[in-house]
Amino acid sequence: MASHRNPHETQVDIDDDDLDIDEDNGSWDDWNADETELSADDNDSHFKCLFCEINFSSFHSFLHHCSSTHFFDFTLLKKTFPLDFYGSFKLVAQNTCWSCGQRCKSNQELLNHLHETSISEGLKLLWDDDKYLKPYMDGDSLLFSFDQDEDLEEDECMPSVDEEEFVKIFEDARITGLDDEMVIESESRQSSVLGQELASTSKACPHVACSSAKGMSNGVGENVGLSDRKQTNFCHRASLANVAASEIKKVNEGYFGSYSSFGIHREMLSDKIRTDAYQQAIMKNPSLMTGAAVLDVGCGTGILSLFAAKAGAARVIAVDASEKMAGVATKIAKDNGLLRSGNISSGNGKCTGVIEVVHGMIEDLDKSISIEPHSIDVLVSEWMGYCLLYETMLSSVLYARDRWLKPGGAILPDTATMFIAGFGRGCTSLPFWENVYGFNMSSVGEELVKDAAEFPIIDVVDSNDIVTETAVLQNFDLATMKAEMMYFTSSIELQLKSTAKSSWCYGVVIWFDTGFTSRVCKEVPANLSTSPYIPKTHWSQTILTFKEPILLSSEKSNAESSALVGTDSCPASKIHLRISIVRAPEHRAIDISLETWGVTHDGQTRAWPVQLFNLL
Repeated sequence: MASHRNPHETQVDIDDDDLDIDEDNGSWDDWNADETELSADDNDSHFKCLFCEINFSSFHSFLHHCSSTHFFDFTLLKKTFPLDFYGSFKLVAQNTCWSCGQRCKSNQELLNHLHETSISEGLKLLWDDDKYLKPYMDGDSLLFSFDQDEDLEEDECMPSVDEEEFVKIFEDARITGLDDEMVIESESRQSSVLGQELASTSKACPHVACSSAKGMSNGVGENVGLSDRKQTNFCHRASLANVAASEIKKVNEGYFGSYSSFGIHREMLSDKIRTDAYQQAIMKNPSLMTGAAVLDVGCGTGILSLFAAKAGAARVIAVDASEKMAGVATKIAKDNGLLRSGNISSGNGKCTGVIEVVHGMIEDLDKSISIEPHSIDVLVSEWMGYCLLYETMLSSVLYARDRWLKPGGAILPDTATMFIAGFGRGCTSLPFWENVYGFNMSSVGEELVKDAAEFPIIDVVDSNDIVTETAVLQNFDLATMKAEMMYFTSSIELQLKSTAKSSWCYGVVIWFDTGFTSRVCKEVPANLSTSPYIPKTHWSQTILTFKEPILLSSEKSNAESSALVGTDSCPASKIHLRISIVRAPEHRAIDISLETWGVTHDGQTRAWPVQLFNLL
């Protein structure tokens, strides 16, 4: 939802060619644009080394560093003994040498002390004491990362969960406790008692939410101290890992379950722009498909796999996380003589028996079938959601690309581009409400436009209602991009269409194209567009409405310096936007932030409050 801060506008004189605005009023109190842009480069480090000051963006890079630099092979230790969640917690939560048990007062002291040692059963005894259940660094992301394999053992259907997904979910749930120095100073006085109490409490971790500062349900005491609240807070955090995985599982079940409806598949199959583009790319490029091993991620009814089989693929692996749709795809492939059954060979030249359907998430594919890494020639998927990135399925496609696609293999589509343009009054509900059977109900329309500034709208936009030139919001090269590149910040300039002298701009509309370029489709390239300038697709367009419209004019006005930019008395010549798209706390959702400036011909500018749209 959008920001609820009071509107505040500012006007300053700037050089039209050097717009660099730092607008404090109307922005998020806890958000800094420069920091945001920098974070795109450093990828928001979440995991701090146990021994030095280096931060890591992923759990795996953290483990590699600890093993290669500090002789600490956590994965090997965890498997050798083996360690459960609490055993793992004891091992990493203290500023203690894991190989000899010496307690250090600082990271530097520990770093100087570290030494190489051999792994033996005796090592486990050094940190088997429950006193090590006390965390050394409060809110450490690492504590929510090493228990994921236990979740999988408890529920075989539990999906794989990215460590960074956990970090995102826990970001708003962390509770600040004692700082590190207080923990070390109080160690000698209370570690024994605290360890015993915490061990007892942590075993009941999923059920401790009723504890409070006034007392505990078991009647131990009427006044619970800070250390007791610290214990309870830790238990909340420890149990949140399981809760988060459970919530993600529920979201995934709902998401994949929604694709069990035949109605949505009919809508997609009936979308000629969509289906024709894939058919052309797959069936009209024999050099790409003949004899190829193809992986179809999120196959649905299996239409793309059927295209690939007809185009001459030697093997097609169709994967879908919906149990119902995996069964449907299997039946369809069988009914069309294309389902693989054992080692089928056809001597008549017809393409039969090449499709095998797998039920499960793509991240778990090698648990279901025998497939060698980097053995796929062509990876195909229709992964795009509203505003391109909604549903966040792209990360799964990139995972499949990195794990199974051959070097130099093809990914379809191989490019994606997001576009943006400003829309006018006709794209709002205002015209309808101005004349309802001869009555003026424009107050309703005005209220609806105001409400529209709070939420993104998915709808079909008439190209006649586009009032600015189109700009590129972001380009993606699916053959080379990393998963973190899905989320970005872009600065855009929108100018009035050359055919118009003036027009009110009520907001922006976003759409996308995906390309099957000549890089992979050498005979017949294809393009799938969701533009308002071509027939509609089932994706429609994504509409973001301004809090108030901005008047654009191609003619220079003689406005007074005190006039508000973007109004009748001082029209803007162009609109500057800064748009960020990031993963939302809700699994598979995205957040879109919109910063807007109106700029006149002589360089005056006006900034509007930041708007935040959540696409759920």
